[in-house]
Amino acid sequence: MKQSLGKLEIQLLAYTQMRQQSTVRAGELVKVLGLKPEQERQLFQRLARGRLIARVRPGLYLVPPRLPVGGAWSPDEITAIDTLLQDQNGKYQICGPNTFNRYNFDTQIPTRLYAYNNRISGERTIGAVQLTLIKVTDKRLGGIETVKTPQGTRAVYSSRARALVDAIDDWARFDTLPRAYGWIRIEITRKRVLPADIVGAALRYANVGTARRLGVLLEQISAAPKLLRQLEQSLPPSTSLIPWIPTLPKRGTVNRRWGVVVNANA
Repeated sequence: MKQSLGKLEIQLLAYTQMRQQSTVRAGELVKVLGLKPEQERQLFQRLARGRLIARVRPGLYLVPPRLPVGGAWSPDEITAIDTLLQDQNGKYQICGPNTFNRYNFDTQIPTRLYAYNNRISGERTIGAVQLTLIKVTDKRLGGIETVKTPQGTRAVYSSRARALVDAIDDWARFDTLPRAYGWIRIEITRKRVLPADIVGAALRYANVGTARRLGVLLEQISAAPKLLRQLEQSLPPSTSLIPWIPTLPKRGTVNRRWGVVVNANA
């Protein structure tokens, strides 16, 4: 952390705070502060190393709304991801472990922010914020809830029903089967989601394997026949069998309607 600020550092922070800017870009200070491009680059590097600004990407930095007193500064998670995706003219929705904790499916508190988006794949670090970005097609974005943060940023989360479907659809990434089956049973029993919500999210966003596994689950809890037929009619013809729990051997009772080997109770 940088312990003291020089004249240029103070001028940069004063400039952004006076204009109530949350970001500053390469080239912006060349004219304003009378700097050469190399001086500006070094200034950004010094402040970023001192953890007084946060690098979003080369040439784009988040700056604090006010000068941190006696410590380093980092943007909050929502500001970090929102700035990154706005810069890319992209869309995102927070997903996976963050939504599982948000909706109380799981008590584990994630140390990273997971997000589906239509621009970037991989891991990024912005200040102290660690991001896992999962690039998907535009069609796989949706089923969301939005929340306004205390900082005034709009946070976009996968909805409760979408998060439950994702827990089956993206089970390998999130390590959520067979736990997700129990989550869905509880949420439906407590009427926090309806079977129709699950079917609707599955039809729009899930793959075929997920739809088949959900068919078994919804059949077990006696969902309305109309909903089961709706899900069944969305499936292409197939004679192959898939395991209900992919990590276990494919041995058990065969549900021919859904083409699933029910290889454990869940």
